[in-house]
Amino acid sequence: MKYILVTGGVISGIGKGIIASSIGTILKSCGLRVTAIKIDPYINIDAGTFSPYEHGEVFVLNDGGEVDLDLGNYERFLDISLYKDNNITTGKIYQHVINKERHGDYLGKTVQVVPHITDAVQEWVMNQAKVPVDDDKKEPQICVIELGGTIGDIEGMPFVEAFRQFQFKAKRENFCNIHVSLVPQPNATGEQKTKPTQNSVRALRGLGLSPDLIVCRSAKPIEMAVKEKISMFCHVEPEQVIFIHDVSSTYRVPILLEEQGIIKYFKQRLNLPIDDQPSDLLMKWKKMACRYERLLKVCSIALVGKYTKLSDCYASVFKALEHSALAINYKLDLMYIDSTELERSTEAENSVKYHQAWHKLCKADGILVPGGFGIRGTEGKLQAISWARTKKKPFLGVCLGMQLAVVEFARNCLNWEDANSTEFDPDTKNPVVIDMPEHNPGDMGGTMRLGRRRTVFKTENSVLRKLYGDEMFVEERHRHRYEVNPELTHCFEEKGLKFVGHDTEGNRMEIIELENHPYFVGVQFHPEFSSRPMKPSPPYLGLLLAATGTLNAYLQRGCKLSP
Repeated sequence: MKYILVTGGVISGIGKGIIASSIGTILKSCGLRVTAIKIDPYINIDAGTFSPYEHGEVFVLNDGGEVDLDLGNYERFLDISLYKDNNITTGKIYQHVINKERHGDYLGKTVQVVPHITDAVQEWVMNQAKVPVDDDKKEPQICVIELGGTIGDIEGMPFVEAFRQFQFKAKRENFCNIHVSLVPQPNATGEQKTKPTQNSVRALRGLGLSPDLIVCRSAKPIEMAVKEKISMFCHVEPEQVIFIHDVSSTYRVPILLEEQGIIKYFKQRLNLPIDDQPSDLLMKWKKMACRYERLLKVCSIALVGKYTKLSDCYASVFKALEHSALAINYKLDLMYIDSTELERSTEAENSVKYHQAWHKLCKADGILVPGGFGIRGTEGKLQAISWARTKKKPFLGVCLGMQLAVVEFARNCLNWEDANSTEFDPDTKNPVVIDMPEHNPGDMGGTMRLGRRRTVFKTENSVLRKLYGDEMFVEERHRHRYEVNPELTHCFEEKGLKFVGHDTEGNRMEIIELENHPYFVGVQFHPEFSSRPMKPSPPYLGLLLAATGTLNAYLQRGCKLSP
């Protein structure tokens, strides 16, 4: 097993996740089996209870693990399926060690950070690196490990110490450290500064790790003189300094790395049994990146949500839309609309914001209402759904978006004025969305209906079934506590809102479709988590096709994309 540790310096959010994913993609293109581990130094057991404004979206895995969004990058780039143990947190490690101590595994010894916590980290990494993540179920050959945060953070120290020890346990030819740093360019001088990188590398060396590659992030391409300066002051060869400037799309990053000789370096440094040249997989990435940059036709989608100030809150949704737009040769124009700004209360408080939000919604080619929790912004989402239904705008509702589509239909088509979800109004006379039987009140963490579940189509006359290739069932990932009340579904079906998919027992409503509408679809699951650059998610693809007026032609061609 070969281990590649990716650390970061100067600032967090520098792009370690994309660089780790890109390195994995390059090595996979050389015919190697690659897995990935993300280490988050926070004390939370998992990311399940975070607000999206803390660390971005919560990504859900097949096994129900609620993890950091970087695991989503790994899955999309490498086309693999990871597990919750591929996300290590300080909380998980300490819980593991404390449980062992309570069990008496340490035989009365003093339990300390070194060696017990550091040993637990190494043991976890070695065990998880062996778990197959590809469809062929073979053991991986390379494990890319991303250490979250920045070098020097107090909470990250035990992990750095663990890897300082681990480099000797694994041996030099099996362990490599990549340090990602920032090269800022102040506007006052316009000069690219190397001092932050020098200080970051010095701090890393002081903790016992020496970088084999220094990846320098910058806004613009870095000059050769800067590369030589970093090489000289950071004690590495010039070819060990890699530049990654801001690019038009993340699809470019693996290509930038490959152009700077990273395959040749890894072959020598880790003694890998590979050719110097990448395979067809990287050629596909190159073609995809070039195609992305040449797109001329634009499709605009309005994303109506409550976490619109930070794009990472809807990272997987954005990627799923982008994959679908790229598949049909359109450039995506994603307009984030804060759902509270569509509400009447905003018109009274700030009429400019209100009218701007509605202007965005009205000019969009399609409307998407993603998942979420809590009552804030729900009335604005209901307004957007009503607009999409009555004006025959293509619409996709995901999780809460589907539940609100049912609430909107009940209020405006069934004339149940107080119809609501019991999440927002426990005393409603028409509870069209109710508590899920699996949910146990009390603890908040890990109590939802999570992970991959089967959805069975109950009719052949379904747009989504055709988009999924006319399959009898699909398996997608879930993350919800509430669901549509199965006792009331017959009332909706009589008026044209069809529940075309349900769970294997037939009790849980999973997919809705509205009759006599170009595309009005709601799904209880989260299809965005399974979307891949070369395999777009069918519900999102359907939205883009409907928004560009090409859905019917696509279905007539037997769900084949035009060349």
